[in-house]
Amino acid sequence: MMTLRELQYLIALADHRNFRRAAEACHVSQPTLSTQIRKLEDELGVKLVERAPRRVMLTPAGQDAVERARRILHEVAQMQEAARRGQESEAGSLRLGVFPTLGPYLLPHVVPRIRDRFPRLELLLFEEKSDALVSRLIQGSLDAAFLALPVHDTHLHAELLFEEPFLVAVPPGHPLAAQDKLTLPELRHHNLMLLEDGHCLRDQALEVCQLSGARETSEFRGTSLETLRQMVVAGVGITLLPALAVQGKGQGGENLHLLEFVDSRPSRQIALVWRRTSALEPLLRQLADVCKALPPSLFSPLEAGQRKGENAYPD
Repeated sequence: MMTLRELQYLIALADHRNFRRAAEACHVSQPTLSTQIRKLEDELGVKLVERAPRRVMLTPAGQDAVERARRILHEVAQMQEAARRGQESEAGSLRLGVFPTLGPYLLPHVVPRIRDRFPRLELLLFEEKSDALVSRLIQGSLDAAFLALPVHDTHLHAELLFEEPFLVAVPPGHPLAAQDKLTLPELRHHNLMLLEDGHCLRDQALEVCQLSGARETSEFRGTSLETLRQMVVAGVGITLLPALAVQGKGQGGENLHLLEFVDSRPSRQIALVWRRTSALEPLLRQLADVCKALPPSLFSPLEAGQRKGENAYPD
């Protein structure tokens, strides 16, 4: 009869494509793992792997078996987690992902609130780009993730938390620095510095460019929001920044001027996303409620006195 351990061995072999490394990952000897794989092949009546001298390749049947094995082991883990949660609610660990243009600005506000609300919950945080977070959610190596909408996957549930407006950041000598507000059409003849490919914020900024008629600066692409901000401070150009990224201290002083949109108010929607089958859904909904309770002033930094380098949190 097929066992969960055999499925674990098959997945390890698929991940490492080498019997020795797969055996080490499973903490068994190589002959033991090889024997169990052959036993699984005999039980299924089909060849799962092609054994070459230096590497292992999965057959089409093997690839299908690995995908099914991952789903089976994930469901077993969910069953175990649900049973454990039933015995001890709001305890254990939670693997939570966040993307780089949100994490440094959101987490300092939400993590203390989560810890206060769930004092026995161990929070494990992972920062990766959005595509990687979605993959890890589907594979089961994350329990939930903060993501920007839309998220196109029917296996995932997205709980909207808040809408974060975009601001235009310009250096003091820029023509736009003479005003505090602007409309989308006013960006038509300007070039914006954007992030490099792979950041969801780049796609959102490109949408703003398309709507306004603005263009991307072709000579530079930032690797982070902090890089873009420092380039504005240095007078190199202008950019879009989400509201949370300009909260708090050290936002550039008199070398950074922020403008808010007064017409369509471009923004991004942030959601907490988890698998629809997750056994942690009751806990995740409570966590989402904690995030929804963040003060609205976090998303209106200009109203908090942070336009021309003013500090929203004076000493």
